[in-house]
Amino acid sequence: MASTINVAAYSNALVVLGTAGIVVPIVSRLGFSPVLGYLGAGALLGPLGLGSLINFVPALYWFTVGDAQDVAGIAELGIVFLLFLIGLELSLHRLLTMRRLVFGLGGLQVLITTGLLAGATVYFGKSPSEAIILGGSLSLSSTAIVLELLSNQERLTTNVGRASFSVLLAQDLAVIPILMFISILAAGPKGSVLASLGTALLQAAIALAVIVVFGRVLLQPLFRLVTATRSRDLFIATALFVIIAAAVITSQAGLSMALGSFVAGLLLAETEYRKAIEATIEPFKGLLLGIFFFTVGMDIDVRELLREPLLLVAAVVGLIVVKSLLMIGLGRLFRLSWPVAVETGLLLGPGGEFAFVGIGTAVGFGLIDTRMAGFALAATSVTMVLTPLLSFTGRRFASRLRAPGAMASELIARPSERQKHAIVVGYGRVGKAVCALLKEHGIPFIAADFDALTVTRDRRDGHEVYYGDAGDSKFLEICGLSNASGVIITIHTKALIDDVVEHVRALRPDILIVSRARDADHARHLYQLGATDAVPETVEASLQLAEAALVGLGVPTGPVIASIHEERDKIRHALQEAAREAGLEKIHSVRTKPPRPRRPT
Repeated sequence: MASTINVAAYSNALVVLGTAGIVVPIVSRLGFSPVLGYLGAGALLGPLGLGSLINFVPALYWFTVGDAQDVAGIAELGIVFLLFLIGLELSLHRLLTMRRLVFGLGGLQVLITTGLLAGATVYFGKSPSEAIILGGSLSLSSTAIVLELLSNQERLTTNVGRASFSVLLAQDLAVIPILMFISILAAGPKGSVLASLGTALLQAAIALAVIVVFGRVLLQPLFRLVTATRSRDLFIATALFVIIAAAVITSQAGLSMALGSFVAGLLLAETEYRKAIEATIEPFKGLLLGIFFFTVGMDIDVRELLREPLLLVAAVVGLIVVKSLLMIGLGRLFRLSWPVAVETGLLLGPGGEFAFVGIGTAVGFGLIDTRMAGFALAATSVTMVLTPLLSFTGRRFASRLRAPGAMASELIARPSERQKHAIVVGYGRVGKAVCALLKEHGIPFIAADFDALTVTRDRRDGHEVYYGDAGDSKFLEICGLSNASGVIITIHTKALIDDVVEHVRALRPDILIVSRARDADHARHLYQLGATDAVPETVEASLQLAEAALVGLGVPTGPVIASIHEERDKIRHALQEAAREAGLEKIHSVRTKPPRPRRPT
C-alpha cells in the first residue's frame, strides 16, 4: 500500500535540523558563536540565498528553504520561548534590585539611541512612523551573542558583565512597546490616533490582567497538582501549556505573543517551580531559538551586501559608532569606569536579533519599504557578525586605558621572589580552590589573573593574586618561572590555555605543567603541546559522578576511591599515548614527504 505522507513537505525540516546537527557544531568547533552559524545558514540556504535558485536547479529543493512562511510558525515559538525565559530568569524582585542600571542606564540608552537614529532616518526622507520603527529596532543589541561571549569568558559577574546584562535586559523589555507601537500603526486610522492608542492599551490591560489574575490564583495549585503525580511528561506538558496559553491570550488581544509569554515567565519566577521549569524547557528552547535565528538569517539579503557596498559600510560603521559612543557617555554618567564604559559600549554597539523581529513585523504590515528594510537588516547582520571582534577590541582597548600611572594600586603589585613555588594561572572559582589546597599543604604559590576588575576586588578582599597575562613571557619571568616547580592552568578559554602552555613549555622545557582541559580531545591536544598533565572537565565530572553513585549504593569508600584513581590513570595514559602517536605520525609524515623537484638550471 502506497504511503499517503507527503515526503516533500519535510524538506524544510531537514534543512533546519541539518543546520542544527551539522553546520552549527562545525561553526562552534571553529570558535564562532552558534548564533552566527544559524544566521549564516539562514542567509545562505534561505529564499534570498540559494533558495531563490530552486526553479533553475530543482535539486536545491532538498537543501534550501524556498518560502520563509513554511517555517515562520515555528520561528514565532522561538521568540515566545526566548521572552518566557527572560521573564523566568528575571523575577520582579531581581528587576527592582537592578532598577538603577536597567531603567536608568538601559532605558536612556534605548530612548536616546532611538531618537538619534529616528532623526537621521527622517533627515533622509522617511516618514516619522518608519523612522521610529527603524530607530527603535536598531537601538537593540544581541542578547544571545553578547551573553554567550561573556559566559564563555567567565565574565558575567564582572562590572562589564553586570552593566551589559542590565542594558540588554532593558532592551529586551523595550521589545514589547516597540511591537505594540507597530501593532497600533498596523490597525490603521480607525478614528483618532489617541482613540487607537487608548483601545490598544485597554486591550493590553485586559489581556495582562487575565494572565496575572489566573497566574496568581491557578499556577501554583496547578503545578502542585502535577508534581504530585511524579510524572515528568505531565510536568513538561503543563509547562508548555502555560507558556503557549499566555502567548495565545495576548495574541487574541491584538498584541505580541511574546508579551504574554514574558508575563507568564515573570509570574513563574516567583514560585518554587522556577528551576524545574527552566530545566524542563531547556531542550525545546535551544532548538526553537536555533530555528528562530535561522529564520532571522533568511531575512538577510546577501545581494544587499553587494548592491551598495560603500553605503552599507558607512551604515555599519555609523551604527556601531553612534551606539558605542552613546553607551560610553551614559556609562560615565552612571559612574562606570572608563575601561568598563568603553568595553560595554563596544560590546553593545552592534545591532541585535530583535531588529529582525521589529522590522520584519513592520514589513509584513506594509509599514516600511521592503528595499529600506532589506538594507537595514543587512547592516544589522554585518554588525552582529562583528560582535566577537568588537569584544576583543574592547578588552584590549580597555586594558590600554589602565595606564600604569592610572592603574589601581592592586594592579601594580608584583610578587616577591620565591623558590620552588607553583604558578597558578587564573583566579576564578577553580583557581581559588586550587590555591586553597596548595596553602593547606604548605606549598608556596603565585596566583595570576588577566581580569583587572576581579583582581582588584580579590586583592581588596585579602586574596594574594597578581594582575598580568600569563601568555606574556615577561610576566612569566616576573612570576619567577625560572625558579618555579610547576605551572597550574585553571582558566576556561581554550585558546588562552593553549597559548600559556606553549609559552611556558618554550621557556621551561623541564617544568611541570598541569592544565585544565575542556574535554578529552582538548586534553590530547595539550599533551601534544607539552603539558605534563591535562584534566578534562567532562571526564573528571563523570568520575566524580561515578564515585558518588558507588558510595551511595553501598560500596565501601576505600575500594571506590582506589578504583576511581585507577580509572583516572587509565584515561590519562590513553590520552598521553594518543598524543604521542599523533606526534610520531606528524614527524613521520614530515620525514617521508617527497623532496620538491629542483628547477632546471
